[in-house]
Amino acid sequence: MISGTLVKIFGIVILIIVAIVMILGIGTFFKGGETSKKYSNKLMQLRVLFQFIAIIVLVIFAYFFKN
Repeated sequence: MISGTLVKIFGIVILIIVAIVMILGIGTFFKGGETSKKYSNKLMQLRVLFQFIAIIVLVIFAYFFKN
């Protein structure tokens, strides 16, 4: 079975990935121009997808690893 420490590390990694995608999306939004038109919306859609995945995974962890 997966240990509690591994679950915590995996949860933190998921949240860091969401934060990185969000920062990249905001950065391209503020950069403006052609880069913003091309990537800003896609990065924000990717952020929403990763947030959904993170929430589902964290809820599953909370369900299976409750003490």
